[in-house]
Amino acid sequence: MEEGQCSIDVLKLRVCTNVLGGLLGLKVGILAHDECCPLLQGLVDLDAAVCLCTAIKTNVLGIVDLNVHLDISVLLNQCGKMCPSYFTCSAH
Repeated sequence: MEEGQCSIDVLKLRVCTNVLGGLLGLKVGILAHDECCPLLQGLVDLDAAVCLCTAIKTNVLGIVDLNVHLDISVLLNQCGKMCPSYFTCSAH
């Protein structure tokens, strides 16, 4: 099984919290393509998933006790990426 790595500063992924909030109906008018996706552009799917997982683990995104795998999948899908089926992100 491959291991990905995050080559971007996960602190920059704070903008993705606004996107996730919009997708969950918490905020209106936030588009993934405007804020979050450009940061993930150029990364392969696995590396993008690792970056989002790292951001969640370090609480950069402010996500607490949600379905982490689903959150990552939703964000990746909004950016035209797929979360690899074998990828798991332990939030703890």
